[in-house]
Amino acid sequence: MAHWSELRDNHELRLLGRLLHYFQAEGLELHTRSESPVGAGIAGSSAMNIAVCGALAAWSGRQLSHDELMQIAMNVEAQAIEVPTGVQDYRPALYGGVSAVELRVDGIRRVALPVDVPELQRRLVLVYTGATRNSGINNWDVTKRHIDGDARVRRSFDRICEIALDMRQALEQGDWAAFGALVEQEWDNRKQLAPAMTTPTIDRLLDAARAAGARSGKICGAGGGGCLLCVAEPQTSAAVRNALARAGAQVLDFQIESKGLMVESRVTA
Repeated sequence: MAHWSELRDNHELRLLGRLLHYFQAEGLELHTRSESPVGAGIAGSSAMNIAVCGALAAWSGRQLSHDELMQIAMNVEAQAIEVPTGVQDYRPALYGGVSAVELRVDGIRRVALPVDVPELQRRLVLVYTGATRNSGINNWDVTKRHIDGDARVRRSFDRICEIALDMRQALEQGDWAAFGALVEQEWDNRKQLAPAMTTPTIDRLLDAARAAGARSGKICGAGGGGCLLCVAEPQTSAAVRNALARAGAQVLDFQIESKGLMVESRVTA
């Protein structure tokens, strides 16, 4: 590129190009790295988006609040994928930890939850199914059906909302049995939102996980592929991981990040 103004319509790097265009990043060499598979459904693009926004804001000397940073990230990603985005994926990347996102009439609020993170992590198994998905298209299709008055979609949305409230209470109380049951209920209702939410591969992997002792499981993100999250007791989690690997899934090592966005300035000679 001869000038930063040419980055906006770069179709090979739609998100990064538009971010660099917004911050007028001239004379800058940007490198990114991600351990998330493509189309994993675990908000990898949102995490990269927040990281790049934070780095470019610091590089350009702009003092942006968290709300301003998230607004830029959300709007630029909506331009890149050409459908509306949600609000939930940016906050974990920015703040870290385990939290609730309250969609209130007076605004959106993040509330950090007092969760025993090591105990939660011991009960989670994360694998990649091998199939990518397009969250923008999937989510917009479901949203449109809700707007159009699809009764089944609306019932499922209402139940998922109730489950989210119960999930918050289960996490705060460390009620792991309730947590596992609620994950299963969420997945049962999420599958009612769209026919492509699950696939034969996803169903086969979930069956293998349950046969190995998993309490429950669900697809992350918009569904149809990406990552599968299973809940198991600590004494059976290794067996669940092994069963999923034998069934063809890619087991992912992960940790629940506690710190969120950190921007460091380094001076090199």
